[in-house]
Amino acid sequence: MELMVLLNALVTRLLFVLHSLIGVWRVTAVKKEPKYWLLALLNLLLCLETGLTLKFKQGRGYKWFSPAIFLYLICIVPSLWLLEIHHGTQYCGNEPGAVQVNVSNQDFNQSRESNHGSEGTDHHIIQTAKVFVNQLSTICETVWTLALHQTFLLLLVVGRWLLPIGVEITRDQLSQLLLMFVGTAADILEFASETLDIDDVRKNYALINAILAVWTWSMLQFPLDLAVQHIGCKPSASGRRIPSLLLCRYSAELWNIGVSLFIQDGPFFIVRSILMGHFRIFNQMLVFFTAKNILVVTLQLYRLAVITVDFRTTVLQKSRKGEVCCCPCEPYEARAHAIGRQENEMKEFVAFPPKEESQAPAEDH
Repeated sequence: MELMVLLNALVTRLLFVLHSLIGVWRVTAVKKEPKYWLLALLNLLLCLETGLTLKFKQGRGYKWFSPAIFLYLICIVPSLWLLEIHHGTQYCGNEPGAVQVNVSNQDFNQSRESNHGSEGTDHHIIQTAKVFVNQLSTICETVWTLALHQTFLLLLVVGRWLLPIGVEITRDQLSQLLLMFVGTAADILEFASETLDIDDVRKNYALINAILAVWTWSMLQFPLDLAVQHIGCKPSASGRRIPSLLLCRYSAELWNIGVSLFIQDGPFFIVRSILMGHFRIFNQMLVFFTAKNILVVTLQLYRLAVITVDFRTTVLQKSRKGEVCCCPCEPYEARAHAIGRQENEMKEFVAFPPKEESQAPAEDH
């Protein structure tokens, strides 16, 4: 096992565990009940996955799916649900925040002076850490929740980048996937923060649960790598039906369209339409992002129609020419199969030459 592969696999999962533990700590501090520390036991699943991956996959990833990302979602999402449902009423303003910063700096200086003359360096570090933790606890709950949302989405992208890739995905495909994840994470963060910050939404627990359910549903696209990988097709794909050939040729693009329609932009549009149509909630940003979701859904449907028409035209042209319509997503396998068949024919030709050529030298002699 390579050292860098092992290091990346362990460091990434350690970051996932630390971030989920910070989320559990915030839930325990907000709820003021130690029983919520039991949520930290979910990290045992991630530890088990780490051991199995190191043993059977030598630290590398799987094809089409990332178990580490999926288990990280299981560890952190319950904490974010509890924080959003609680949503404390502590006021957050610029002036109180500035006062807290000044007080924290003063506390640091006082602890440094007192420890410099009387105690050692170790005790000074411990006291400084205690002061720092106490000052972090004074930050209002809404700021903590938003910070956890932001670091959660950033860690998803960075963690997917650091995780060792398998043999089925290339660096080029990984770069495309990460760029898609950045845009997806920004849209998801905007959806959660923009809808949950509305006062009328905060008064309705059913709406909060519905928005969080859609937010959780949209997170399920992160463990999957189907957006940049084609489904493999064997050379015998010529006997398949048209839908199978369409899926074989445009599997990545069809997956992107499906994610947009059924996992992200489609559900986001439904939630925002319900807020405006049924609950009569209107603001400038809500209207703008609803229009944006409509535009994206329309463009994805248009893209689906273009792909279908293009594929149908290709099939008709090949059928008129008498050619066999096969799946072009793995041309190397089909080419290798054709080359192998030609080599076998050449071998048979050399082994059994025509009779006329074999008798001609005898007559001349």
